[in-house]
Amino acid sequence: MKNTTSLLCSFLLITTLTFAQNSSSQKVEPESTIKDSLSIAVSSEMLDEEVYWGIIEHSLKESTSPEDQEIYLVNEIEKLSPKEMIGFRLRTDKLLFDSYTSDLWCAAYIMDGGCSDDGFEYFRCWLISRGKDTFYKAKENPDSLIDLVKEERGIYEFEGFWYVAVNAFKNATDKELYSYIDYDAFVTNDENYPLLNFTWNVDEPQSMKKVCPQLYDKLWK
Repeated sequence: MKNTTSLLCSFLLITTLTFAQNSSSQKVEPESTIKDSLSIAVSSEMLDEEVYWGIIEHSLKESTSPEDQEIYLVNEIEKLSPKEMIGFRLRTDKLLFDSYTSDLWCAAYIMDGGCSDDGFEYFRCWLISRGKDTFYKAKENPDSLIDLVKEERGIYEFEGFWYVAVNAFKNATDKELYSYIDYDAFVTNDENYPLLNFTWNVDEPQSMKKVCPQLYDKLWK
């Protein structure tokens, strides 16, 4: 009987030790270790445009201020793969490139009461953040932005929008997104903006009115 009891105790002890060793070997790696082990390739591929605009549209529905929208966008972009996060930023850069026009700069100048190079960049970030329909309507006819103008002249800029993918990428990977852009293949960025032939001059107000008559009549005083 004593021998049987001793054998049973030995079996239970060995089983407990084996379980403890297996549990130890299966413990979850720290998040920092997981981030360090990520393999991320350099990319020039933009995020699918419909996916991109879908994220923007959802952010508009789920937020009531630019600050809320920025937080929402960062959280949503973090759910994408590293390549898709890079693609979100590249799609943004492409849209900024496509909207770098004299007429849109005129609209920005009227709406903001003046507009520097950086201000125009942030204006177009704001424009993209308003969604696909608003963006393409304004690109075709900048005066259509009259529908978004409030009674008083405001500041129609959204600098933080330019960095939502960068911040999301940093949060998710602990790496810098810019290091993973293939700049040799992706050239539609701010380094390659075309020279603009301005069709308006602030010293000739009527030239501004010709480009954006409704915005001019409402805001240029």
